[in-house]
Amino acid sequence: MQFYTVKILLIQIDKTQDSYLIEGIDIYTKRLKNYITCDIVTISVPKNIRQRTFNEQKVEEGKLIFLQILADDYLILLDENGIEFSSEKFSKFISQKQNASIKRIVFIIGGPFGFSEEIYKRANYKIALSQLTFSHQMVRLFFLEQLYRAFTILKGEKYHHI
Repeated sequence: MQFYTVKILLIQIDKTQDSYLIEGIDIYTKRLKNYITCDIVTISVPKNIRQRTFNEQKVEEGKLIFLQILADDYLILLDENGIEFSSEKFSKFISQKQNASIKRIVFIIGGPFGFSEEIYKRANYKIALSQLTFSHQMVRLFFLEQLYRAFTILKGEKYHHI
């Protein structure tokens, strides 16, 4: 299986606060470097925006997200209404995107209230990690672990046990 160079960008709203999540995120970010270029951009939302309505917060977060994405990025939202994958199917999905010569896949973890309509319109795809609800901070760790798992599956490594 041939791989093309794809870069992955994970955009997250506000910094991760809990040290155990930060430690786990660091572990999987370092492991991913063996497979791909994976960058994480944390968008800090000013406190005055947090005092607005939920919809206004989503709109403002959307504006900040648009500053980070390029016209040819393949944009995937981590969204509760997205498609659910098994780990194997997620790895195949990643492989298909790599083989389609996509230069950069951008995954976005929104804030606590989701995404603005403008971000939904721009998105190429939506993925749900589970039918369960997780905090948007925990999703960061879960997603990076699954991304790492996907690459170990693609390389035929023993991290993933079927």
